[in-house]
Amino acid sequence: MFQLILTRDAQKVLDALESSAARLKRVRKALAQLEANPRHPGLNSHPFYTLFGPLGEPIWESYIENQTPKAWRIWWFYGPEQRVITVVALGEHP
Repeated sequence: MFQLILTRDAQKVLDALESSAARLKRVRKALAQLEANPRHPGLNSHPFYTLFGPLGEPIWESYIENQTPKAWRIWWFYGPEQRVITVVALGEHP
């Protein structure tokens, strides 16, 4: 298992989802899968080549939703320590 750390921006998005129970449920499920196994098939995690972490770490993109207009994603990187994942952002696929 990994420990998840959410950036301030990611936490703000999560807090704002309190009014959208269905989406909040999907986000929490995806975060739990990410915490348990970043390679979980349902997340479809893959490198996101246009962004990098604060120390040049590769940013990964994982699915919260798929095959829906404005599907939501999680953007994250490994670190800053072993067994830690930093969630940079949550939101609509650009």
